[in-house]
Amino acid sequence: MLIHPDMLLVLANDRHRELIAEADRRRLLSSARVTRRAHRARKASAVRGQPTSTLASCEPSAVVPAR
Repeated sequence: MLIHPDMLLVLANDRHRELIAEADRRRLLSSARVTRRAHRARKASAVRGQPTSTLASCEPSAVVPAR
């Protein structure tokens, strides 16, 4: 079956647009992922240096292995 040249051009242009849209989606998602990771890291580092309560412990706390 022969395809008309104009139809072939339309199909090629549609495929090209699909590839561009897919690349844009991938770029947008990866940018959002990086931003979210940076936000979480910034949030975690801000909390890490803060005491958890108003009462300070007398002794430095150490991690005890679970039994």
